[in-house]
Amino acid sequence: FSAISQSTMPAYKLYYFSIRGLGEVPRQILALADVKFENVGITKEQWPEFKSKTPFGQMPVLEVDGKQIPQSFAIARYVASQHGLAGKTPFEAAWVDALADQYKDFNNDFKKFFYLVLGFGEGDLEAAKLEHGIPARDKFFPLVVKQLKSNGTGFLVGDSVTWVDVLYAEGSSRVAHEVPGFLDDYPEVLEHAKKIHAIPQIKKWIEARPV
Repeated sequence: FSAISQSTMPAYKLYYFSIRGLGEVPRQILALADVKFENVGITKEQWPEFKSKTPFGQMPVLEVDGKQIPQSFAIARYVASQHGLAGKTPFEAAWVDALADQYKDFNNDFKKFFYLVLGFGEGDLEAAKLEHGIPARDKFFPLVVKQLKSNGTGFLVGDSVTWVDVLYAEGSSRVAHEVPGFLDDYPEVLEHAKKIHAIPQIKKWIEARPV
């Protein structure tokens, strides 16, 4: 379902570096919404000049008919709200936002370990895992399992996919890929990621996206 007819569809351009990072969830939501968008990869050489043209000096930036929206969660919410992926009721929408905020809280601590895994920055990887990685994991993922079980539909909110499913699936699958075995105690989370990534539009995007 799309709230906008194809004839009035705005022109979307998503600007980010040519990596998954903070640009990948907005890309997957655009793919899920089944709207055409130009995926613009900004190089390191282009970034200093382009940076001054962005609202906050950051990416990703979504351009909608020439007007810019910064911040990955704002982009996600905007596209989701335009295309029926933000919850079917105000109550569902509030829960989608609450789960997104909870993810942000988790990531603020978890990234102190995960960025080292990805090769960004220097530090003692094992110490960071013990201090930040494991505690953040074991605080957050039981809440995800609880939500999946209480909702009982295979989705985090309501009876259909929302943008927060895309956020959680991308996050958990990335962790599982980069740190094998790290999420083995949370099979429900891994099953959720498989379910979301099997949705035809997302599956097609993942298979076709640039390496």
